[in-house]
Amino acid sequence: MAKEGKIDFEEIMEIYKKVGTPGEPHKLLAKLEGSYTTRSRGWMEPGKPPVESSGTCEQRMILGGRYLRQEYSGDMMGQPYTGINILGYDNHTKKYQSVWIDTMSTGVYFFEGTGGKDGKVITQECNYDDPVRGPSLWRTATRIKDDNTVEFEMFLTPKGGKEEKMMEMVYTRKK
Repeated sequence: MAKEGKIDFEEIMEIYKKVGTPGEPHKLLAKLEGSYTTRSRGWMEPGKPPVESSGTCEQRMILGGRYLRQEYSGDMMGQPYTGINILGYDNHTKKYQSVWIDTMSTGVYFFEGTGGKDGKVITQECNYDDPVRGPSLWRTATRIKDDNTVEFEMFLTPKGGKEEKMMEMVYTRKK
């Protein structure tokens, strides 16, 4: 909430300190640090069987425990694939935010959403002008199943169309 009227420097710094201090959502993200193997299934066309692939994901907290950096490596549709996601929780807006970039495009995807009451489900959305489908809404759901397993799903809704499941991935912590 924006403050009205004149406020002094110390008050301004106290506000920024409060919203800039990692809290419980950041602790939840920190529990995901580590090395994972991934198994993915992607649906390229409705009604067709999914394409399966495997890979790895390295996750670590950055910038003093404020953001989780996720780096994926594997294959996508038979081609080498790498992607980087920066996931954080904004104490000011009370929303999870992420930025996704990968080797399949030159676009930057900006996601924003909420966490479930138990903190173990994060749902985000991104509006993007997809080069094949046109203006679309991407929706993701990340489910923290336990300390060693995360499930991820991605859905696409083209403008004027119905939501379609595009991909699912299971991350398993390497032992």
